[in-house]
Amino acid sequence: MKRFLVYGGLAIMVFAGGAALIWDSSNANPPTVADFPINIAEGETLYLETCASCHGANLEGQEDWQSPGDDGQLKAPPHDETGHTWHHPDSLLFTYTKLGGKKTLAAQGMEFNSGMPGFGDQLSDTEIWNIIAYIKSTWSDRVRASQAERTAADSNSQGE
Repeated sequence: MKRFLVYGGLAIMVFAGGAALIWDSSNANPPTVADFPINIAEGETLYLETCASCHGANLEGQEDWQSPGDDGQLKAPPHDETGHTWHHPDSLLFTYTKLGGKKTLAAQGMEFNSGMPGFGDQLSDTEIWNIIAYIKSTWSDRVRASQAERTAADSNSQGE
């Protein structure tokens, strides 16, 4: 239980603070989903090819995903409504996918051995946004609206 509280506390600290994006300093505004043409069908295909082996073909995540495995890493969470993906703004979903968990958290000054690899060398930004759009397309209207509010709040705080 203590491990769960430590990992859970770390996750809350990381995600409550918003995403720290790593971009060229000349790029004042990181890209958003609105900057790319979205293709949900392509996103589903890419998800099945790239993400489903860990996160499940039905976005169900790994069993007992909230507890660390023997290696100390948290297991792959679900991307359906039972997980926490929808609790995070688009910027974090994008950065976590592109850079991986360890690098994303390191940019926020945290050392964490995340099992999430970065896919920036394998997927284009558009492909990453398509995967995110596919995942979001499976959520209920209520959950999509809640996640959109978090994204808007994050965008407003980055623009300050």
